[in-house]
Amino acid sequence: MSNTQSISQVVALSPLDGRYANKLAALRPLMSEQGYMHRRVQVEIAWFMALSDAGFAEFKPLSEASRSYLLSLVANFSTDNALAIKEIEKTTNHDVKAVEYWIKDQFKGHAELEAAAEFVHFACTSEDINNTSHALQLQAGRDEVILPGLDGLIAKMREMAHAFADVPMLSRTHGQTASPTTVGKEVANVVMRLKQVRERIAGVHMMAKMNGAVGNYNAHLSAWPEFDWEAFSQKVIETPAPLGLGLTFQPYSIQIEHHDYMAELFDAVARANTILIDWSRDVWGYVSLGYFKQRLKAGEIGSSTMPHKVNPIDFENAEGNLGLANALLKHLSEKLPISRWQRDLTDSTVLRNMGVALGYAALAYQSLNVGLNKLELNREALDADLDAAWEVLAEPIQTVMRRYGVQGAYEQLKEVTRGKTVTAEALHGLIRSLNIPQADIDRLLAMTPGSYVGKAAELARRV
Repeated sequence: MSNTQSISQVVALSPLDGRYANKLAALRPLMSEQGYMHRRVQVEIAWFMALSDAGFAEFKPLSEASRSYLLSLVANFSTDNALAIKEIEKTTNHDVKAVEYWIKDQFKGHAELEAAAEFVHFACTSEDINNTSHALQLQAGRDEVILPGLDGLIAKMREMAHAFADVPMLSRTHGQTASPTTVGKEVANVVMRLKQVRERIAGVHMMAKMNGAVGNYNAHLSAWPEFDWEAFSQKVIETPAPLGLGLTFQPYSIQIEHHDYMAELFDAVARANTILIDWSRDVWGYVSLGYFKQRLKAGEIGSSTMPHKVNPIDFENAEGNLGLANALLKHLSEKLPISRWQRDLTDSTVLRNMGVALGYAALAYQSLNVGLNKLELNREALDADLDAAWEVLAEPIQTVMRRYGVQGAYEQLKEVTRGKTVTAEALHGLIRSLNIPQADIDRLLAMTPGSYVGKAAELARRV
């Protein structure tokens, strides 16, 4: 890292562009202002090329050379290009108009394009360009960063679920000893939850409209009244890139696309994050109980005063950043679908924070992955906990007693176990005294807290 980069990171207002900048290199080109400008250029070029093929006498189909050049403006869009647009914006004080003027500047020296320059941004309102650009940004952010981040966690946790499928663990409902499970089954629970919400995130259709100032194709029809502008708009929006945008057509809108799909997407990501907050806290607790050890990293310091400490910092960082992500995601999902009458600008500044919300989520996924890969199972601690919790076998004993109609089965076991230190000998004495078949007595006598795990191992291997 250069000295200039170091200074920049130190003075950055957001830690996403400061302390954590290097961890978000994949997201930044997609969700930054440069990413937004890039998508605006893409939309303007796609609309412009489509207009040339619409059959209008005033705009003949472009040559292959011009098409190739236009697509290169999108493919090779750079930071220098973004800065040039910002320079134009100083004069226009309008960001979309600055993009239009930049594109027209690129036409200079290309006679065919210069002659057709007034068809750049033709009949479009700024929101036709912005809403499509936001959809392209979110599609890329989801598909290239958020889903791969979740997929990495799902894969790692599925691996853990299978590896630890048979490792018994004491459950703690309400913080109290409860029927045993296995480590793998508890991980499998999270895997299944994440798989379900991952499909919800992946299934959100990125909606877009290109229908003018209030959604009625007013300007379009003033120019060519007989042309099917709605079908044309749908074709541009739904044709795969690079000739189209590869989004889903929104037929009804005010000036803005209603952002309902954004709310759906952000709510789904927030739900995944909530599941991961739950998991981060559970793993933190398991580390505290000693069920997991953490691999040491050379040179890392856990505490400035306590040399022995290896803190579960990755899970704590993940929990904190997931909370920040959800605070923003929930505001986005609650605010964005609301717009006064046909348009107000309250969504504009809020939408510029989409990358911040997804950035905190992406950062948390990385922290969790690092943390999970540091974990080592501590069988001694798990076994010791189980061996000190013979009272959990009160459940199977009283259940077998009830099978055979033994009166007051629950109450008898409650008397023997509740609030007491229960030993194997005490339970075995009770079992031997029961008036039930000998085969069931023998089965109960052979049972230990570590063997009383039901179908946990089978369920763990199934994910």
